[in-house]
Amino acid sequence: MARLAGVSPGTVSHVLNHPHRVTPHTRARVQAAIDELGFAPDRRARALAGGASTLIGFIVVDLTNSYFVDMARGAQEAAQDAGMTVLLADSAMSADRELTYLQLLDEERFAGILLVPRPTIADDVWRSRSWTRDIVLLNAQPVGDRCGVAPDDELGGYKATRHLIERGRRDLVFAGGPFTLHPVAARHRGAQRAVAETNGGVRLSTVATEGLRPRHGREVGDRLAQTRPADRPDGVVAAADLLGLGVVQALAGRPGLSVPDDLSVVGYDNNQASWESPVPLTTVAQPGHEIGRTAVRLLLEEMRERASHQHQQVLLEPSLVVRSSS
Repeated sequence: MARLAGVSPGTVSHVLNHPHRVTPHTRARVQAAIDELGFAPDRRARALAGGASTLIGFIVVDLTNSYFVDMARGAQEAAQDAGMTVLLADSAMSADRELTYLQLLDEERFAGILLVPRPTIADDVWRSRSWTRDIVLLNAQPVGDRCGVAPDDELGGYKATRHLIERGRRDLVFAGGPFTLHPVAARHRGAQRAVAETNGGVRLSTVATEGLRPRHGREVGDRLAQTRPADRPDGVVAAADLLGLGVVQALAGRPGLSVPDDLSVVGYDNNQASWESPVPLTTVAQPGHEIGRTAVRLLLEEMRERASHQHQQVLLEPSLVVRSSS
């Protein structure tokens, strides 16, 4: 194989075991020789023998959410650039499944693990385990002994609220919950900061919900619809798109109460539901693709520079996407 590719046996070994150490041009020549010879390396045997692997495990919390799909695509692109491969697993909000996948990826000697943990961290058993694989957290509250990358949710809440204020809305509601979820609490702080800057010119009330699904949003919308017009808020900052979608659904068809003329709604996440809503939602778009790419970069840095590596916590800026609901 080395003779066919015109390289040394050591270079072939690097391509198979440490592809990041080889230039893309050389990797391509070796890969062409591999394809011509029909060589199929035994990844597990290679990992067991040399402690090296080209596989990165990526455990996401909900693959039905387009935000996490964007993360996965970004991670796959960055990994491919480094000659590595990402394998996906969906924990589906299950603590048991999350732990099972972590154990499997650790035992199978994956090069490293990307983890989007469940939103609540009170019972995260994985934190107490001594994992032999490097782990980078995505979309999670910062943890001192792990690298992490997440959106700046407080800034996102600020942008969403500031948008409604600039649209002339003066009586706002922040809807979301539970507030034990770090992203919800951070978005609420951002909303409070935007309102505080008006020095009393805008009022903000809070409606705590049990969750972030459309049915919780419909409960909020029903409550707003039953409020006297003179006391009714004129803007809603929803902590998630599905919640905002429920608010819009509850108000649809009600006489004298339309979105956005009487009440503007801003969601969060830029979930597919936000642009497919009958009234497309203004939202805060999460930089999912860039989060995935950044997480792979952090993981590779930790793998390559283990002796000198210092854990980093990276916050990426979300962006406002204005649509019909505001």
